[in-house]
Order: sequence, then C-alpha cells, then structure tokens
Amino acid sequence: MSALPTALQIVAQQFPEGTTAAEAQDIAAATNAAFAYGLAAIGPAIGIGYLVGQSVQAMARQPEAAGQVQTTMFLGIAFTEALALIGFVVFILLKFV
Repeated sequence: MSALPTALQIVAQQFPEGTTAAEAQDIAAATNAAFAYGLAAIGPAIGIGYLVGQSVQAMARQPEAAGQVQTTMFLGIAFTEALALIGFVVFILLKFV
C-alpha cells in the first residue's frame, strides 16, 4: 500500500471532531459550489478585459468613432457580465438545492 494519504483521508482530517457525514457533505457541497463559481467568473473577467482593451485601442486609432465604439463596448460588457451572473445563479442552486 502507498504511504501517501488518500484525498478522502486528507479531507476527513480537516473537519473538527464530531462532524457528522451529513455536515461533511454540506461542507463539501459548499466548497464545490464556491469553486464552480470561481471558475465561472474567470471567463467573463478575461472577456471584459479583452473587450475594454480592444475598445480603447480602437478609440485611440479612430477618435471620431469613439461614441459608436463606446456604445458597442458597453453592450459587449453587459452580455459578457451575464455569463458571470449565470455562474452565480448556478452557485446558489448548487449550494441551496
């Protein structure tokens, strides 16, 4: 047998004495839901950063089109942010359902 502890043994050591299996399952579910929301927030963060960077570059190249680029940028930010909100809703559903 391997001397390395299994993942289950490592997780079991983190819970205080007297923690029931149901409580441990709730803690694990909350941890997984928080991890899932963190992953769901990475994509929109990268997307918004890229979108704003390209918009600033476009406005610098053609200042006369700045109004139209800015309007399009805000629409893109709204649609990209919707992905983060969907991730948050999934986080809430995983945590409480």
